[in-house]
Amino acid sequence: MTQLTALRGDTHSRSAARPTLTALVVLTGVFLSSLDLFIVNIAFPSISHSFHGESLRSMSWVLSAYTIVFASLLVPAGRWADRTGRKKAFLLGLGIFTASSALCAVAPSLGLLVAARILQASGGALMLPTSLGLLLPAFGPARKGAAIGLWSAVGGAAAAFGPPIGGLLVQASWRWVFLVNLPLSLIALVVGVRVLREIKDPVAHKADLLGAALLSIAVASLAAAIVEGSSWGWTSASILGAFGLAVIASTALVVRSGRHPNPIIEPAVIRHRAVALADASSLVFFAGFGAMVLGGVLFLTGVWHESVLRAGFMIAPGPLVASMAAFPGGLLGARFSHRAVGTVGSLLFAGSAIWWITRIGVTPDYAAAYLPGSLGGGIGVGLMLPALGGAATAPLPPERSATGTALYAMCRQIGLALGVSCLVAVLGTATGLHAVHAFHHAWIFMAACSLTAGLILQAIPRKARVRHVRVVACAAERPAYVLAAGK
Repeated sequence: MTQLTALRGDTHSRSAARPTLTALVVLTGVFLSSLDLFIVNIAFPSISHSFHGESLRSMSWVLSAYTIVFASLLVPAGRWADRTGRKKAFLLGLGIFTASSALCAVAPSLGLLVAARILQASGGALMLPTSLGLLLPAFGPARKGAAIGLWSAVGGAAAAFGPPIGGLLVQASWRWVFLVNLPLSLIALVVGVRVLREIKDPVAHKADLLGAALLSIAVASLAAAIVEGSSWGWTSASILGAFGLAVIASTALVVRSGRHPNPIIEPAVIRHRAVALADASSLVFFAGFGAMVLGGVLFLTGVWHESVLRAGFMIAPGPLVASMAAFPGGLLGARFSHRAVGTVGSLLFAGSAIWWITRIGVTPDYAAAYLPGSLGGGIGVGLMLPALGGAATAPLPPERSATGTALYAMCRQIGLALGVSCLVAVLGTATGLHAVHAFHHAWIFMAACSLTAGLILQAIPRKARVRHVRVVACAAERPAYVLAAGK
């Protein structure tokens, strides 16, 4: 069985064992990366206006390029963090995220903005898996549920503050939504160097970068085919070729994962039924979530013609209640079951979409039509976040927490990318009453994703056993991970 190695140096390193200091630094990174998602979504109309002449399909890559690269690098980043040190990986990721945020703020064209977002995604991919990997050891096994709940709640708080903060910043310029990251990031970097405790897994091995490239190609090709299908023609050679490339890359990734000693998708981990099902549920749920997040902004600004500032404050109650529900959701999941909590969350989220379908029309009616669905959906998201995160990581031993978190987050990001792509495909160029009907179809997609995710959760065993990782020699005399059932 592998052992985690905690490197202790000076007194500053030893002080990092205190949960409060570790949490303050680590959760700052979580907050900023989550805040970035919601701020960029609320700034989306202003960014589109700045790069006039660009279509919704082209603009969608500001979001999709980030999520695709983020998803592809999460598992390699988690493996690298396990091997070289989670503190080192977290601080490097935070540094890259900070520098690329500045590049996003000064990007003169859509192409350069997308390129900067790709770089920003690489920094986020280093931060996210290491964040929970640093937080859980600091809290200890007895408070694992509280740590997961806190981790989820901070992300929820960022989601709650993102829309109104983004709406306010956009009044000056959309570029400020990226500049706002810089002060907190720099403070976290300085403090993190002093207080974080280094944690390594001495037997972790290099990740499969070719596998990461195959994953990027597969998801990007699928997203491009979905986004451009109605424009290029679903039976055109370009779209069929994109779908074909996605299938070929996915097949190659599966084959390589089965043969490579350190694959991008570790078969030994996903053979754990609870982990595999939780990750699959996450992918489907976050496809609906991604469609909802961007769809809300586009509906309020495009159909009800609200300003970005008003739209930001109108969206905020949903993420706010999500952040309030996430922490108790984590505690309830640890006490009862993540499956039960997640099921309730999926039903609430689907119910909010059905509410919007039956109540929302062309005439603005925020209090009676939009707000109730937003609040119900927010509670559903708040319950789903810790439930899915807990179900995907709790069955794994501590030494695989960073890799398990990365796999879960990878599925989340793939879901977000596909959700945005499906939303763009559904909305097309519809306007007026046709736009309302198009959004109704988008909310049907959102409800279907949530209900499907809830059904997948039902297959998770009520009490999944923790499985420990041990190292065995393979034929090539390179170690491979297998799972042995723990008592």
